[in-house]
Amino acid sequence: MRTSTVEIKTAEAAMPAHLAEPEGKGPFPGVVVIMEAFGLLPHICDVANRLAGEGYVALAPDFYYRDLPDNKAGYDQLERAIGLMQRVNDEKFLDDMRATLSFLRARENVQGRKLGVMGFCMGGRLSFLTACALPNEIAASAPFYGGGIVNHLPQADRMRCPMTLFFGEEDPYIPMDQVTQIDAKLKELGKSYELKTYPGANHGFFCSERTSYQAAAARDAWTTLLSFFSRNLQG
Repeated sequence: MRTSTVEIKTAEAAMPAHLAEPEGKGPFPGVVVIMEAFGLLPHICDVANRLAGEGYVALAPDFYYRDLPDNKAGYDQLERAIGLMQRVNDEKFLDDMRATLSFLRARENVQGRKLGVMGFCMGGRLSFLTACALPNEIAASAPFYGGGIVNHLPQADRMRCPMTLFFGEEDPYIPMDQVTQIDAKLKELGKSYELKTYPGANHGFFCSERTSYQAAAARDAWTTLLSFFSRNLQG
């Protein structure tokens, strides 16, 4: 596996990103890993590295690049993280995501038609939004505990790619009635999706650096994620 810091040219500036690549020429499927509200922290880069170890070119952009250099928050700085997250403009994010996908497609070791997206917390919502707003560019989407997904349900009819969504039943930011709404709407629209909820799991259950980490749920979610990406991005 190889890792590097790259720059993605956007309409406004150069957006830094963590790039993790498998050994070999490929071509490999590509996955965009969207960060949590806390920013592009080591955990997000580690997820990209783990994906590269499984045969994916994984790219984790710093979508807070407009706020550089002071654009990260610790897991104990929730108020600061919320402030950073609230400055994210969805239209500008989609412009940045288009630039990100173009960057991936242009790489010689990437299968341009096999691009997936996944994300956590804020990134979970943005993974869902990407699937809805850029339906012709995404082959698979995997949102993890995305708060605010319910607000994008009116756009869900545009979604074409399969999706797997992960939630914790004890998540105080995403009540189970919202998860039920998401499930019902995707079912009504006849979308190809799987929705997994984990008993006793809180927001951030996948991140081993957070106090809400739940090892069993994280292991199952990783296995489920790899199976999902294998079915829809490999080959």
